[in-house]
Amino acid sequence: MRTHAFYLTAWLATATLGLTSGCVVAPPEPTGYVSTDVYVTSDPPPLIVEPIPVSPGIGYVWVGGAWVWRDHWVWDAGRWQRPPRPGAVWYPHRYENRNGQRVFVRGGWR
Repeated sequence: MRTHAFYLTAWLATATLGLTSGCVVAPPEPTGYVSTDVYVTSDPPPLIVEPIPVSPGIGYVWVGGAWVWRDHWVWDAGRWQRPPRPGAVWYPHRYENRNGQRVFVRGGWR
């Protein structure tokens, strides 16, 4: 249940930031998407709430910060980015519980 609450909180924070900053943020992709999944040994630390600086210009999308797994949890700070191509959407990193195992699913542009 703790993991579910974390996902919900992270998704709500990301969605709220997207609505208030005028950028495009999409919910996690449907189950079945093939990605680079990493089985981890612990839940990520609590989400760090970052202030969103002013956009550097038109066409930039805010990519929210997230805990990523690099043999241990490391905070990947939020940043403004230009999408790599027209119509690209940022899917945030996410964490899942699969059959009792913790999985870090890396986000990215799609």
